[in-house]
Amino acid sequence: MEGFRPWPRSGPVPSDTLADVPPRTILYTGKGGVGKTSVAAATAADCASRGHRTLVLSTDPAHSLSDALETELGPEPGEVTPGLWGQEISVAEGVERNWDRVSAWLGDVLAGKGVDRVRAEELTVPPGMDELFSLLEIGRHWKEEEFDVLVVDCAPTAETIKLLGFPEVAEWWMEKVFPWNRNLLSTAAPLARALDIALPDPEMVEQVEQVVEQLVEMDAILKDGERTSVRLVMNPDRMVINESRRTFALLSLYGYGTDAVVVNRIFPEEVEGTYFAAWRERQESDLAEVTDAFAPVPVLTARYFDREVRGSAMHDALARELFGELDPGAILGEGRGREMVREDGRTIIRIPVPFATGEDLGLSRQGDELTVTLGDLRRTIIVPSGLRGRDPTRASLEDGSLEILYED
Repeated sequence: MEGFRPWPRSGPVPSDTLADVPPRTILYTGKGGVGKTSVAAATAADCASRGHRTLVLSTDPAHSLSDALETELGPEPGEVTPGLWGQEISVAEGVERNWDRVSAWLGDVLAGKGVDRVRAEELTVPPGMDELFSLLEIGRHWKEEEFDVLVVDCAPTAETIKLLGFPEVAEWWMEKVFPWNRNLLSTAAPLARALDIALPDPEMVEQVEQVVEQLVEMDAILKDGERTSVRLVMNPDRMVINESRRTFALLSLYGYGTDAVVVNRIFPEEVEGTYFAAWRERQESDLAEVTDAFAPVPVLTARYFDREVRGSAMHDALARELFGELDPGAILGEGRGREMVREDGRTIIRIPVPFATGEDLGLSRQGDELTVTLGDLRRTIIVPSGLRGRDPTRASLEDGSLEILYED
């Protein structure tokens, strides 16, 4: 990447040193209700206080970032405090910017078949577009380079996994579908006339291709371990911890680096001798397990505050709890991503799958693709050209990683 300088591991950095590089990007995700939005807002406020031009944006359709910041936010970045901007991504804005031709064509087709115009317009935006346009908006900020740091308040875990999976789905479409889609349109013309359906015009097809190409570009952005990382937010409760384990495994399987785990709302020592003492004892036990299980990923902790975490004063207090002297914009830990190595005339593909067992995992090959299953999740991996069409010699689970071996 031309002009690239890695973000430091710790310590403040003047924002003018980052003017010619894409922004440091931190994505916060976790189960709903764990305080993810407050943690994202506190991180962004701390980054801004250290001189970084910072944007905190929400990709959750049920936005609560405006409430957390006590500032009304819109679909474009708006200044909250000096050095800090906020944004709540709008599906309507995304449709207008990236999907207007497709939406108009679908609306006309549906209306021509008797669907009420208002209902037809609703149906032109299929499920999942919230996540898609969120990715495109993050990509837009990377290209414009107006900010040093992007802090993303993601939707709850399931939606975040869907969002992070979009780039690879787009890459599959680029390889499998678009090489022949224009020929398909001309072939389909007689059938479309018979059914009285208007075919999309070339400009509409071009718009779809542009969206897919942008999503493919996002794959490199999101997997750039020196610029982008995910942070998991959880409470010290058994069900939440178990979901965070699964999420961590899925993020690793997709190749995304997790540089920190945040355990929020820990009861303080002052509750000893009160009704909450037993809760604190259980939390301490669970916290020790989290620290051990997620190692070497750093675990950041914050106490349960006696009032709602809203506004700048509370965000400053939460940031002090979480980061202390650490720069929250730094890369706090080494995320684990997929790697391919050559050893003694063999090629080994290593895919981290922490917390997985042999019973959870499956591997199969179809054509040039490997399919890894982790429980109900299926992940398709396009192998390097030199390995395509070949069956792996062996696959095994070694120290939390799936190792796929090819003998020469």
